[in-house]
Amino acid sequence: MIRFENVTKRYADGTTAVDDLSFEVAEGELVTLVGPSGCGKTTTMKMVNRLIEPTSGRIVLDGEDIAAVDPVKLRRRIGYVIQQVGLFPHKTVLENTATVPALLGWQRKKARDRAAELLDLVGLDPSVYGDRYPDQLSGGQRQRVGVARALAADPPVLLMDEPFGAVDPVVRERLQTEFLRLQSQVRKTVLLVTHDIEEAVRLGDRIAVYGAGRIEQFDTPASVLGAPATPYVADFVGADRGLKRLSVTPIEPGDLEQPPVVHLDDPLAKAAARLSADGARWAVVLDDADRLHGWIPADAAEEPGKEAAGGTVRDHARRMEAWLPVGSSLKQAFSTMLQHDAGWIAVLDDDRFLGVLTPARLHEALRRSIDADAGGIARAEVELQTVADV
Repeated sequence: MIRFENVTKRYADGTTAVDDLSFEVAEGELVTLVGPSGCGKTTTMKMVNRLIEPTSGRIVLDGEDIAAVDPVKLRRRIGYVIQQVGLFPHKTVLENTATVPALLGWQRKKARDRAAELLDLVGLDPSVYGDRYPDQLSGGQRQRVGVARALAADPPVLLMDEPFGAVDPVVRERLQTEFLRLQSQVRKTVLLVTHDIEEAVRLGDRIAVYGAGRIEQFDTPASVLGAPATPYVADFVGADRGLKRLSVTPIEPGDLEQPPVVHLDDPLAKAAARLSADGARWAVVLDDADRLHGWIPADAAEEPGKEAAGGTVRDHARRMEAWLPVGSSLKQAFSTMLQHDAGWIAVLDDDRFLGVLTPARLHEALRRSIDADAGGIARAEVELQTVADV
């Protein structure tokens, strides 16, 4: 969708902002441009909508050289979101959102209907917020309006220049989550500029790590964190890149342990026998449809007198709150363990119980992910060496 071919931007004073840049962004891909201030990432983005003209090289958008396109018409085909939003203070939220469709000559009702649809999509009820003015909104709400306005004419490409940088960390995380949800629905081709490696890792399908006017590494977040291409990239992503990688490494079925499983209506004697046979201290409890209910410790199943009293697992099972769907990140898993003070979490596929993730298996999953990327193989093919093997 977007292709840079040997693009250079050199200013009159001799400063080279971007030096012989070549890379490609696929349709529907979200690429984050990350690096320190002055490295050329914003210049790169602004050359796509010709707010800055390249000195040499070529930028191709959907098969068309943008140098041959009228800049005003080009910009109306590209969504643009900036840090300070740039809403018109004298226009309502609905009018702000309908700006580009109105400029493109859409009928007023069509433009307003589209604006209302987009406001709803970004989580702002148009019946509540549509008639408000920007100064009546919070910073996070204004940022949502900015995203809605950029999407209003349904552009194939979205440029975002540190869009969440002007809000506090809590709001920023919520906006990032909301934007990922939105992107999963609209699948725009996105270039997003940020100086925050954690934001780049969380949002990007791929990351371009900038040095001085050049891309030092262009790869998936997992690869950038697990196998930095240069010492510069390793230094930029930080010594804690292993922890950052937790956020981009999903839980896979092969990461899970298979503990003993009992059912709610099983007699306690059956549960005790199963636990004893496995030498386990606890078992997962499922209902009659094999959905997760909770767990039962060995001492609860083995207390004397319960069999005679007709006790069942149902009478002594404990609820299990520490669970996640398969595909969740290892960071979410670690956070859930800490939140519930749990030594393991259950992993589900919809309602189906798949297994449990323990701290040891979490660590193994991270190691396998790093080795798999380094070797270009699947995680299941990685053979880990442990202390016992040495």
